[in-house]
Amino acid sequence: MSPSAETSESAPAPQRPTSSRIPKIPFWVQILTGLALGVLLGWVAKSGDVGWLTTTLQHIGDLFVQLLKLAVAPLVFFAILVSITNLRQVNNAARLASRTLLWFMVTSLIAVAIGLAIGLLSNPGAGTGLTPKDGKLPDHAGSWIDFLTGIVPTDIITPFTELNVLQIVFMAAVAGIAALQLGEKAEPVLTISRSVLELLQKALWWVIRLAPIGTVGLIGNAIATYGWNLIGKYATFTVDIYVGCAIVLFGVYPLLLSTVAKVNPLQFFRGAWPAIQLAFVSRSSVGTMPVTQQVTQRLGVPREYASFAVPFGSTTKMDGCASIYPAIAAIFIAQIFDVQLSIGDYLLIAFVSVIGSAATAGLTGATVMLTLTLSTLGLPLEGVGLLMAIDPILDMMRTATNVAGQAVIPILVSAREKILDRDAYNGARSISLETAAAQEPEANASVPAPAAA
Repeated sequence: MSPSAETSESAPAPQRPTSSRIPKIPFWVQILTGLALGVLLGWVAKSGDVGWLTTTLQHIGDLFVQLLKLAVAPLVFFAILVSITNLRQVNNAARLASRTLLWFMVTSLIAVAIGLAIGLLSNPGAGTGLTPKDGKLPDHAGSWIDFLTGIVPTDIITPFTELNVLQIVFMAAVAGIAALQLGEKAEPVLTISRSVLELLQKALWWVIRLAPIGTVGLIGNAIATYGWNLIGKYATFTVDIYVGCAIVLFGVYPLLLSTVAKVNPLQFFRGAWPAIQLAFVSRSSVGTMPVTQQVTQRLGVPREYASFAVPFGSTTKMDGCASIYPAIAAIFIAQIFDVQLSIGDYLLIAFVSVIGSAATAGLTGATVMLTLTLSTLGLPLEGVGLLMAIDPILDMMRTATNVAGQAVIPILVSAREKILDRDAYNGARSISLETAAAQEPEANASVPAPAAA
């Protein structure tokens, strides 16, 4: 027997290394667990009148929202600033920007039409038992005058301290355009801006990881505070919002992807799922923006264009909050207050939804957009108070629809302009949020010139 054979026989068989690490729980499982635990704890707090549990759930939810708000103002500013300057790396940038805005408006119009149709068919305010006395005036009301005069800030500090997203977007857009005009002279400022943006996105990932815990507090507090009986009064309205958003999310968007972009819609959901699921839980388009931009790039949209379209859409593209929701809510409130809406009123709702969506801050809730719609129609603003109880549950589906639209439009525009990487799109796979946080998508090597229409 040869020495080598003897050594081979005497050598112990290699053993697989044993790992004592606890298996990682998928993020979507953590989210569902948080939802279930929140409902359970909320029910216990409500049925047992456990005051300390209700207070704890409220503090947990509020803390999660506060952490998101902490990052929103600087994140919006630097994301918009950097995204505008990135357009100089894209051929025919003005054409891409105008096409993006056009598709934003088209899909918003489709969404508001669906919302109006559902509201008219279901009569969500009928048989609820709610009366005008159940409403209350909102703390802040929106109007067209407020919207138009509120675009330009009086100073550069207040928009950040009061979280006025519209004014922050205005300042960022001005700074971005000025940087484009200055060219190389602005490069030191842009270098710092890109570094700050990466720092903010990294910090936001830490907040995102707390989303399951935040869900426990947000859902639990809603159940503990309002109970099933009150929520039951909004059953038709809640179903209307979810059905309307589902039609847009799983009907309109796939139809546009298959007919306009000529791509497989199922592949879109496979690639964009991390952003959609995070939006559902966090209820924040801006908070989800880094994930939305990453999945959009993984679906073949050029990095330079995605870094403009996604941040822009995160503050202005709100099919759920600014189209479906105010359309159905206006019909609901009109029925509660016994106000007859005319065809002109319905056209006005569509106009407000398409033009006024920029007034919707991409954080949580759509109160500003709703008050803008009600004030334009002359409906009582007390109606906003009627919907506050159910808003957290509605906002999850609304925000998921918002974020899906913010990813769909760049794909449509890229496909139409022939700059979509179809191989990347067809090869995109869903990734966990842990993976998304650990790696940055590679920039496309080049951005082809858009083909003439």
